[in-house]
Amino acid sequence: MAERGLLLGIDIGTASSKGVLVTPRGEIVARASRAHSTSYPHPGWVEHDAESVWWQDFVWLCRELTSEGRSLAGLAVSGIGPVLLPADGGGKPLRPAILYGVDTRAQREIEELTEELGADAILERAGTALSSQAVGPKWRWLARHEPEVFERTKLFLMASSYLVHRLTGEYVLDHHSASQCDPMYDLRAGGWAADWAERVAPGVELPRLLWPTEVAGTVTAAAAEETGLPQGLPVTAGTVDAWAEAASVGVADPGDTMVMYGTTMFLVQVLADPRPHQGLWTTCGAFPGTYSLAAGMATSGAITEWLRKLVGGDFADLVRQAAAVPAGSRGLLLLPYFAGERTPLFDPDARGVIAGLTTGHGLGELYRAALEGIAYGVRHNLEAMHASGGEARRLVAVGGGTQGGLWTQIVSDVTGSEQQVPAETIGAALGDAVLAAVAIGLEPDAGKWNPVSATVRPDESRGAVYEEFYAHYRGLYPSTKDTMHFLADRQQAADRGVP
Repeated sequence: MAERGLLLGIDIGTASSKGVLVTPRGEIVARASRAHSTSYPHPGWVEHDAESVWWQDFVWLCRELTSEGRSLAGLAVSGIGPVLLPADGGGKPLRPAILYGVDTRAQREIEELTEELGADAILERAGTALSSQAVGPKWRWLARHEPEVFERTKLFLMASSYLVHRLTGEYVLDHHSASQCDPMYDLRAGGWAADWAERVAPGVELPRLLWPTEVAGTVTAAAAEETGLPQGLPVTAGTVDAWAEAASVGVADPGDTMVMYGTTMFLVQVLADPRPHQGLWTTCGAFPGTYSLAAGMATSGAITEWLRKLVGGDFADLVRQAAAVPAGSRGLLLLPYFAGERTPLFDPDARGVIAGLTTGHGLGELYRAALEGIAYGVRHNLEAMHASGGEARRLVAVGGGTQGGLWTQIVSDVTGSEQQVPAETIGAALGDAVLAAVAIGLEPDAGKWNPVSATVRPDESRGAVYEEFYAHYRGLYPSTKDTMHFLADRQQAADRGVP
């Protein structure tokens, strides 16, 4: 069956879910996607309902992709993460899932746990400083603000592990996802930090740990009836979407670095050993024996979408106008912190800044300044990775923002680095199929599954202009930080209805 059957990969994203069917040779035979909503019940809260979003999307994609009775050999799933979904002993969710770093509700708990455990000790043991990305502070927030839910909680699930549990009955989590549950995972020991986990989530049973390339179980009869999948189909442990996407483009060797162009900008760099950095996330990799440095900007494509909505235009026209503007946007400089910033600042109260505006500037300058500001943020994160001991030997660009070419060209000009653009940018779902192939004993060739279709090379003349602008970009945040925080405080007060 493994020789003839197809590989099914399904990914649950923030705004949509995607699925793909792939042959053992890497040929895509079917793909599908489904949009869903994200809930923002209070300022700083970002949630998904596991049943109506994750499970219903998954069932729809399964039936859409397998409706022609195609033979399957393996299944892997991925999803947004790290997230916190508290569940009872049977795996039934007790509340909507609290999402990853975009959910900033646990700032008080971050400060408390950092004080209790020690910032240096957390960085050394868990590999990452506590921030809104961390799961541990959100556990403490749950115990403090929803004690009735916390008391009933027996299991801890993420998007991928929830689906695996529904499909197989197995309570597992992959090592990579677990390594983002700071401070609950001991990165150097390669397992749960039981004492710290008990401190932040007392009484909660921790899932069995597997690698994303390991089979967690097989589809049960009940799950087969709901989804249309064959009973007995092998299901891998799953993982977080960005790491599945990295697998889809062959980012697997030390120095390989994925740059994901999307609503937010995300970078994953493969390491041979842990290299903690105060301003980055250090985690296990998707494959056994590997580690990674990760960086994430809070907004990127979200800014370009904001601009597009403001003017009521379309992206093609905005890109055309921005392409006609020279490097430096005729004296505009933008800080892209429109929703705070994650790495390497970890400042949820940072705010966007557009410096240098005059009445002579138009949409083209504004749009280009946005793309340049995001590119400066990418360079800032790459420099943090280098400072930690990582080396970006190969950059691979993925995501919807790679289309059109202007954005990727600006990033290469600003960073001075080449970027490889793969033929397929379907993303994590294709990476899931790669992980499923490995799990059932196949050896997928990334060069054949998803070959490089283009290489973006930096232009030295524009790079010289950006060198000067980048120095001012780095200086603009510290010089405006106090004002940003003052304004953020006033915005938050207004959200609470305080005059």
